[in-house]
Amino acid sequence: MKSWLALGAGTVLASTLLAGCGGDSDDDNNVQPVPPGPSGLTLELLGRRHTGQFDESAAEIPAYDAGSQRLFMVNAQRGELDVLSMATRSNPVLVDSLSTSDIEAGTVVNSVAVHDGLVAVAVEAATKTDNGYLALYDADTLTRRSVVEVGALPDMVAFTPDGRYVLTANEGEPNDDYSVDPEGSISVIDISDPDDPVETRALFTAFNGQEAELKAAGVRVYGPGASVAMDLEPEYIAVSADGATAWVTLQENNALAKLDIASATVTDILPLGEKDLSQDGNGIDASDDDDTIDIRTFDGVVSLYQPDAIGAYSAGGNTYLVTANEGDARAWGEDNDAYWGTEGSGCAGDPSQGFVEEFRVKHLVHADGFDRRCGDDLPPQLRDLAAGGLLNPDTFGYCGATAGDPGDCREDEELGRLNITWTEGYRKDENGDPMLFTAAGVQDDVNGDRLMYDKLYAYGGRSFSIRDEDGGLVFDSGDAIERFLASDECMLGTQRSIPCKDYFNSGHDEGDDFDSRSDAKGPEPEGLTLANVGGSTFLFLGLERMGGILVYDITDPTAPVRVEYLNTRDDWATEDTESVLPAAGDLGPEGLVFIPAEDAPGDTPLLVVGYEVSGTTAVYQVNLQYQ
Repeated sequence: MKSWLALGAGTVLASTLLAGCGGDSDDDNNVQPVPPGPSGLTLELLGRRHTGQFDESAAEIPAYDAGSQRLFMVNAQRGELDVLSMATRSNPVLVDSLSTSDIEAGTVVNSVAVHDGLVAVAVEAATKTDNGYLALYDADTLTRRSVVEVGALPDMVAFTPDGRYVLTANEGEPNDDYSVDPEGSISVIDISDPDDPVETRALFTAFNGQEAELKAAGVRVYGPGASVAMDLEPEYIAVSADGATAWVTLQENNALAKLDIASATVTDILPLGEKDLSQDGNGIDASDDDDTIDIRTFDGVVSLYQPDAIGAYSAGGNTYLVTANEGDARAWGEDNDAYWGTEGSGCAGDPSQGFVEEFRVKHLVHADGFDRRCGDDLPPQLRDLAAGGLLNPDTFGYCGATAGDPGDCREDEELGRLNITWTEGYRKDENGDPMLFTAAGVQDDVNGDRLMYDKLYAYGGRSFSIRDEDGGLVFDSGDAIERFLASDECMLGTQRSIPCKDYFNSGHDEGDDFDSRSDAKGPEPEGLTLANVGGSTFLFLGLERMGGILVYDITDPTAPVRVEYLNTRDDWATEDTESVLPAAGDLGPEGLVFIPAEDAPGDTPLLVVGYEVSGTTAVYQVNLQYQ
């Protein structure tokens, strides 16, 4: 293949019809052939910037301004926005940092976006449950143009394509003991005059009272004492090409919010459904303690897609949504001993001190019940429901479950190590209350004290999905990511010389961590960005835990094709990874930005990635390939 380096996102190619029309040209010999759209690409590391901060989120979310050739990088370790010169693209240089302490003491920067010389910054309040801010800065002078109040915990910011509006996803997370749970919201800020922005807040209060209907549709509404508006937590935003509609991930709720931008109205909440892990092509490696790669299907187990990042693109006149299905559990108060209680205290953990929904299968269905986990990891809300859990033998008989005994299902080599949510999957009556069973597995609401789990719910799709504008599933990558990481084809390191399978499902903050993430969410696809290049659309997908960037051609939304994987972490064996920085390379990709050729220094397309664990900003050249 021939590499063409001059084309980037937004490049307009002349129609091949013009070259083939014949007689309308005075001199057909002057008509130059136009290369077709790219068929693939490769990534090449050009350079990186080191902050020297390990596992401190010192490089998270990047945004680029073409006019000033500056990169704006969220540095969560300092709560500021680092401003980097990209004039020498292989060597991003820190030129300044923007603090928001002049807006309010103790505020921190969460996200950034850039449009036409204007920098939009999402600012979290000193108390995260208070309303935050949207601040606008000039990319050249770094002067703050304006600031406006938005909802609680603005976690992501995005411009509409025409630059008229800025949107913030206001996550509204609770505090650690769940005593304060602000409503989630989406702010629509009209910046027709950037010096006088006007915010309108899209709320979810219209859905209050619809909890039963939403749950029946598959939307997770389950926070303790929360209304629908309090429970929904906007995470990440995608905007349609015409700027009329936005889609916002509600990660913990396993849903999307659909937003009419002009009226700042949430028009729908779209459930994303369950991923059936019993189906061929949807296997997972479920254990981190079996010393092997074992990707297979499991009857009775599903996963929740729970996407983090989302992007939108057009194909065939339709809008499609791309999601990185990371998964996320609510875990509040997990460091508070009062929440867990103590062994011998009658399991008297205090549910008012937090809420943790994650539990291992082996602890959920132990024949001795829950109390053996008292003072360790037993959520008091679960103990308030029942004294133990059972597996439905009609579903889980394949791994030895009987009416009152989980058999081999709870063994580490089977499902025992898998982290699931205890809040779903147990049998309920028509009122939604748990049906109780005896320890022998007999249904008895009077004498029973066990939950019967018909289905187990794991976190995250370990995949990326493509959906239509109403949330309907068009494509999911199934178990293709884990299978690729386990294959002989997959290689790690700057020189692509380290077999991926030797460090399969490794974590992002330790060395020689083979298989450590299999019980959780696997490689955790988290961040993404899209690029339209000469009519082809590419997805750049960051794997948070295993690391590296996967690239797919998604021009046909029904049949994406993997075209590249590059993981520039070079040290995988040193136990104390921090000690070998910066030689370790890049660990924990968080945010990605594609820079088209016409905007990039050097006139070749670039991909810039913020790595939260290594604290590095890596710059990759995108080498486009043509047949």
